[in-house]
Amino acid sequence: MTDITPLIAGLHAPAVSKRRAAIKCLGQSGNPLAAGPLIAALSDPHRNVRAEAAQALGRLDEASAVPALIPLLLDPEPDVRASAIAALSRLNDRRAVEPLVRCLHDPDEMCRIGAAEVLGKLGDTRAVEPLRQAQTDPLSTVREAAERSLRRLSRK
Repeated sequence: MTDITPLIAGLHAPAVSKRRAAIKCLGQSGNPLAAGPLIAALSDPHRNVRAEAAQALGRLDEASAVPALIPLLLDPEPDVRASAIAALSRLNDRRAVEPLVRCLHDPDEMCRIGAAEVLGKLGDTRAVEPLRQAQTDPLSTVREAAERSLRRLSRK
């Protein structure tokens, strides 16, 4: 197992690029002890660091990260919200269903598309009605993602 001590120290580097590099390596480490420091990095003041931390938690595949990722769905930055959605997709945990349903109304198109896709992947019937409503989204890309997910849910 990878020794993550120097990587954890890198989370406190003044340079954003060094913090992001440390986070990326922690996510690739396969060490479950990396989850705690990565969860702490979700509150970094820089949006790129928060987004990288969310992605790393998804790669690490630690279910303990789900409760920490859910509040990131309300981050003011769309790229951070999208990274949290992607991480929740990899973690495949139904605790994320209701928060992802709320993301179907996100102001950012990519977040709405991502949420619709993840809801289909999770396979939880609580998403059926919200996905039906998403079929009326003004953007065709969101409507199409909702339709794909509804088809996926109907097969389960």
